[in-house]
Amino acid sequence: MGTIDELLERKSVRIFEPEPIAEEVRQSILACAFAAPTAGNQMLYTILQIDDPEVRHRLAELCDHQMFIEQAPWVLVFLADSRRWHDAYALAGCDPRPAGVGDLMLACQDAMVAAQNAVVAAHAHGLGSCYIGDVLENREQIRDLLSLDEWVFPATVLILGRPTRQQARRPKPRRFDAKHIVLTDRYRRLSDEELRQMFADRGEDFDTYVPAFCARKYMSDFSTEMTRSVAGYLTSYESEPSGHADPV
Repeated sequence: MGTIDELLERKSVRIFEPEPIAEEVRQSILACAFAAPTAGNQMLYTILQIDDPEVRHRLAELCDHQMFIEQAPWVLVFLADSRRWHDAYALAGCDPRPAGVGDLMLACQDAMVAAQNAVVAAHAHGLGSCYIGDVLENREQIRDLLSLDEWVFPATVLILGRPTRQQARRPKPRRFDAKHIVLTDRYRRLSDEELRQMFADRGEDFDTYVPAFCARKYMSDFSTEMTRSVAGYLTSYESEPSGHADPV
């Protein structure tokens, strides 16, 4: 199977066979993650492999009680890490400024690109995977559970394993058509007609699907908690470069 076919075929998998992932396969997937594009070759991320059953159980509970997480053969937490280079700068006598929100965003880009390389490599090895964004919730408990330092942000959890037959055969959900996603030169808001057509093209009734999805996702308790927790993480990062704040 070629790379294009693999990308088009890949879908999220949450139920896995119990068989472990061979060490050579794990190392191959990690090597692909490390080979991902990275800002200035800094690799602004740390990957936590979660093996401890108690940590897995607690992580699953904190990620919106998705208990399939603790049963996955391989659980990785991708951390956007602005601490490692700051420590290196300090060790070299550079007197580095505090990490800022721009550093956080750059580290998040590095972490997610590496995670996606791991996803593609896993699929090539016949493994399934699923991103768990709920690690953004419950900031205080997650920081304590994973011993996260200041300027270390949990970008995502990635679970991997061999999919069950049912999961492998499950159809991949249809995506929105390109005409609704790709714009030329400048951003613009979609018209009411375009918004309705966007969902119709995907086979969904706008007046039924969108309100239900809004209630289940966007207005949910976990979404509100996620926003609270991320806002808490942001307080650790400088919003203005030291000495360059706008005049008051």
